[in-house]
Amino acid sequence: MNTLSYGLLSLLSNASNSGYDLMLKLQPFWPAKHSQIYPLLAQLDQDGYVVHELVVQKDKPDKKVYSITEKGREALRAWLAKPADEPVHRDELTLKLYCLHEGDIADIRKLLHVRIEYSRDRMLWMHGKIEAYARQEQPPTLAVQLLMQKGLFHFQSDLAWAEWALLQLADRQPKQDN
Repeated sequence: MNTLSYGLLSLLSNASNSGYDLMLKLQPFWPAKHSQIYPLLAQLDQDGYVVHELVVQKDKPDKKVYSITEKGREALRAWLAKPADEPVHRDELTLKLYCLHEGDIADIRKLLHVRIEYSRDRMLWMHGKIEAYARQEQPPTLAVQLLMQKGLFHFQSDLAWAEWALLQLADRQPKQDN
């Protein structure tokens, strides 16, 4: 099984969900598309790690709601005991900054301003999620608290870095057209 399969089992260990709901819950920390998730769910179902219930809906196509099986929980426990892979970080802005000497500093400043706004927006979103969980009768699980805080720290760090990078470019002059 691949990491995404374990990610789906992880989410299902907390609650039964449809493929679409699983995709939404997974997106903040593991980008995946429908085209990846649905075949994996079908394979997990076929292999006995999950089961599904067909839910008939009016005005919408029927949907499958998946639940983890005991075999799935055993696989998840075995996976939890293994060391995690090194984190993967892909950020197009990093590549663009590496060759900033080839471009116009004004364009780089714009990119950093966009990153600052993005980080601020995501921080507001995370704060909203944290507040929404705090208002619930049932407090969030420790896992959810840890993950929300990790997300918040990530966006705070990215914001601080982008603001710092912008200061480093403050005295640089844009290229002049010849």
